[in-house]
Amino acid sequence: MAISDTDSNLSFNVGDEFDEFEQEQEDTGIGGTMTLIEHLAELRRRLFFSLLAVIVFTVAAFSFHDKVIRFLEIPLRGVYSDNGLIATGVGEGFTVVLKVALGVGIALSTPVWLYQVWAFIAPALTRKERKYALPFTLIGVGLFIVGLAVGFFTLHFPVAFLLQFGRDSGFHELVSADNYFSFILFFMLAFGITFELPLVLTFTALVGVVSSKMLAKNRSYVLVGLWALACVVTPGADPYSPVILGISLTLLYFLSELLIRVIGK
Repeated sequence: MAISDTDSNLSFNVGDEFDEFEQEQEDTGIGGTMTLIEHLAELRRRLFFSLLAVIVFTVAAFSFHDKVIRFLEIPLRGVYSDNGLIATGVGEGFTVVLKVALGVGIALSTPVWLYQVWAFIAPALTRKERKYALPFTLIGVGLFIVGLAVGFFTLHFPVAFLLQFGRDSGFHELVSADNYFSFILFFMLAFGITFELPLVLTFTALVGVVSSKMLAKNRSYVLVGLWALACVVTPGADPYSPVILGISLTLLYFLSELLIRVIGK
């Protein structure tokens, strides 16, 4: 009888410990494992949905390419008075429109591919960290849109500077459509991507790579690096674009510190 009571108590204690262990796994997000093949399959699925969204929005943008082209030509108004942009080869007009539609498709599909990125990494996070999925996606989309808007506003300065520099140097510039739209697409996407800085830093804080104290301690070094980055990713050679991007990145860095403090990291 004593042996039976001992076995019963032992079984009860082991059962309690196992239940506590399972609860701890659920709380910390530990317990679900995937093989390398499963990871690759999941990555392929996420890439497929992201690519599908880009294709759908690219087709939609191609259908309204006339309005998109007219809108993107706004920075040229007042600084380029020739008879419009020129095409230098057979089929260049189609290629340019397709390139513009692809750029617009990537921008419009931002909510989809940001969500797919989050969904891919979410299984590695704890249940508490997963609750930030929707706010992170919304913040990421908002920051990307703001980045595109700031980039479009800033475009006037490099375009005007480069065209005026060419005239002062004795050149009569005929701007090709491919050159112009390649320039502004790269310029705006560079702004949109760099405006994701708070999202990247906050995520690294969630997984324990950085903290608000670490960011505050190394603030001066990071800001120097961000201003150097602002000079690199703005190809206009004018003095205004790097300053606008540098100020934006500085404000975004302080926003990152604030967000990390809010989530308690």
